[in-house]
Amino acid sequence: MIVIYTDGACSGNPGPGGWAWATFPTGEPCATGGETHTTNQRMELMAALEALRAHADHAGPIEIRSDSTYVVHCFRDSWWVGWQKRGWKNSQRQPVANRDIWEPLIDAVNKRGDVTFTWVKAHNGEPMNEHVDALAVAASLGFA
Repeated sequence: MIVIYTDGACSGNPGPGGWAWATFPTGEPCATGGETHTTNQRMELMAALEALRAHADHAGPIEIRSDSTYVVHCFRDSWWVGWQKRGWKNSQRQPVANRDIWEPLIDAVNKRGDVTFTWVKAHNGEPMNEHVDALAVAASLGFA
């Protein structure tokens, strides 16, 4: 199994944002990116999606560790199943935000069948979470 930490950052919400992922325990390999006008939620999603894309050829299970309850709870609580049944509407019958990222992320997770998501507390001194946070913040500065 490979463990990948992910994080997203945004200066203003919306504003310039960045995402990052890094593998445990060394922090390498890793990747970052961002956008000039985005939200923190979008960057959290992009971090997870890009991590899975980068590890598409990995033969074993993948665990993604994120401080985003938005990302983790979607898979832990199967929110996406309801969204699809309701035609991409949330429980309040409103369009699901960030569908353009959710769809390929959900597809990638389902296609693999061996991806798990674990929540980690943000800004709690956990070295890998702090590492990807710093990478995401640095990435966001490049889009400011």
